[in-house]
Amino acid sequence: MIDFSRNHFELFGLPERFRCDAALLDRAYRALQSEVHPDRYAAATEKERRLALQSSARVNEAYRALKDPVARAQYLLALHGVDAASDAQASLAIAFLERQLERHEAAAAADVNGDVRTLEAVLADVRAEAAELEQQVAGLLDAEAAWDAAGPRVRELKFLAKLAEHLDTMIAAQEG
Repeated sequence: MIDFSRNHFELFGLPERFRCDAALLDRAYRALQSEVHPDRYAAATEKERRLALQSSARVNEAYRALKDPVARAQYLLALHGVDAASDAQASLAIAFLERQLERHEAAAAADVNGDVRTLEAVLADVRAEAAELEQQVAGLLDAEAAWDAAGPRVRELKFLAKLAEHLDTMIAAQEG
């Protein structure tokens, strides 16, 4: 079974950093999940089956956290004592919020008009900003270990991820 005291990075044998090799994470996940999957313990004792189920759940939780850039950044910050999701840390820069409001208004108008091309353009713009922000976060976390300074950028990244998800939903509704 697994050592529950290990953090997500240690669990998969990965370096504790924001930049993550997705293929390496996937391989480590599959290998670990094959070791702890409850089906392998079908004939085991009740205690061993329960431990396998808990281990499998922990591996899945760790994988989901490390697979997603926002969740990975939040987890990395949490390891260093920064709660990027707390209400006390939740404020975002006015300029950032104004830019997102403009995007939201443009998307809402495009949605009403059935303008998929504009929705896709807004989505591409959001994704480009998110990719640039991911690079900034990587620099703050991996190169500088600037945990507190990374918090606001991670919150912005989370905002952009939710906005992109919303835009994807709008586009799918228009196309469906």
